[in-house]
Amino acid sequence: MNTITTTQFNFPNQKSVYRGKVREVYNINDELLVMVATDRLSAFDVVLPKGIPYKGQILNQIATKFMKATEDIVPNWLIATPDPNVAVGHLCQPFKVEMVIRGYLSGHAAREYALGKRTLCGVTMPEGMKENDRFPTPIITPTTKADFGVHDEDISREAILSQGIVSEADYLVLEQYTRALYQRGTEIAASRGLILVDTKYEFGKTKDGVIVLIDEIHTPDSSRYFYAEGYQDNQDQGLEQKQLSKEFVRRWLIENGFQGKDGQQIPEMTEEYINSVSERYIELYENIIGEPFVKADINQINDRIEHNVVRYLNQ
Repeated sequence: MNTITTTQFNFPNQKSVYRGKVREVYNINDELLVMVATDRLSAFDVVLPKGIPYKGQILNQIATKFMKATEDIVPNWLIATPDPNVAVGHLCQPFKVEMVIRGYLSGHAAREYALGKRTLCGVTMPEGMKENDRFPTPIITPTTKADFGVHDEDISREAILSQGIVSEADYLVLEQYTRALYQRGTEIAASRGLILVDTKYEFGKTKDGVIVLIDEIHTPDSSRYFYAEGYQDNQDQGLEQKQLSKEFVRRWLIENGFQGKDGQQIPEMTEEYINSVSERYIELYENIIGEPFVKADINQINDRIEHNVVRYLNQ
């Protein structure tokens, strides 16, 4: 299947390009950013060798819909979406932290808890919890925003402030926005029969000094969802929760001996496995958004993106 795993565009007034794990961001005249969501799949801070059909479109369209659904409570960077894989927005200076918020003891937090740790990023986790139990109050567990190919690291609020990574005034806004977005995301998820377990947000500052939400929001790459139906029964019986997130990819990698550590080999991604991941992402989209996914034409995906973006910029 035709996927987009790297781009080599040269847009009008283009100044530079930044390549992240999944997105490629083009600077247009130091005013706009053109963010292309590729079909790359990353896990454990490693980009896997093959793309997943429609993944970029899915991530871009989920993020776009949630940006619009939260713009009344938190300003964001988005201006337009000229292509199914592309978002265009204001040039921002990103903060060098990712704001992770967790409503449940799942994923990384659960793995740390199982090792006997009761503090995560300076936040105390209660004793006596089981994996996937709900926290009494959602906890914010930031990570450093690492460069490409480098692992993000847990960091406490105190370390962020003492190291001058973010000013105290700005950090208070980041915390406030993080809690407001998670609350709105929780409400939207509940209306779809889902639980927003945990998620991460990234923020930046515009040229005018306004703090805005950037990058993605409430996608299966940045968030973890459970089905609400059966959640409590599964907890009571000690069963696994059915997840709507990228955790199924991480589990597959772990089962095949890969966690991004030195010397480990990425397992073979067969065509059957790639198609199963694509189908799972479509399922995620339809459950999270609550409407059918409409596949874009991917026969000439690079040409399509270039045509749509150039037409938009020339307007």
